[in-house]
Amino acid sequence: MEPRISLITLGVSDLERSRAFYRDGLGFTLRPESQDGIAFFALHGLWLALYPRDALAEDAHLPPSPAVPGAFPGFTLAHNLRTRAEVDEVLAHAVKAGATLVKPAEEVFWGGYSGYFADPDGFLWEVAHNPFIWIE
Repeated sequence: MEPRISLITLGVSDLERSRAFYRDGLGFTLRPESQDGIAFFALHGLWLALYPRDALAEDAHLPPSPAVPGAFPGFTLAHNLRTRAEVDEVLAHAVKAGATLVKPAEEVFWGGYSGYFADPDGFLWEVAHNPFIWIE
């Protein structure tokens, strides 16, 4: 298997709300392949998909599970930036767009600077500056 991820799909409770958050709030570009029941966004070689949560569970042949506000979803998405100032700017932009600030940016144990926000469904995004490596 080639070590590559092409698409991340988030099971969302309200597709239109989430589409608006990512497109209008965060400024992600909605791909033309999007349809009424699914939204696709391009992220520099990777796609982010938004799909109704119950339909995503059905597609995987699993019972649907409710999103639990405030509970850790078991994974995070990360957005790495070149400077600490950019981290603060992106977190402020996300909150203005409707995200919930989960952890304000701060110096972290590994020597970087990061904070977290949650999207409307509680999916966590880490916004970080790592002075030791750059992930394109």
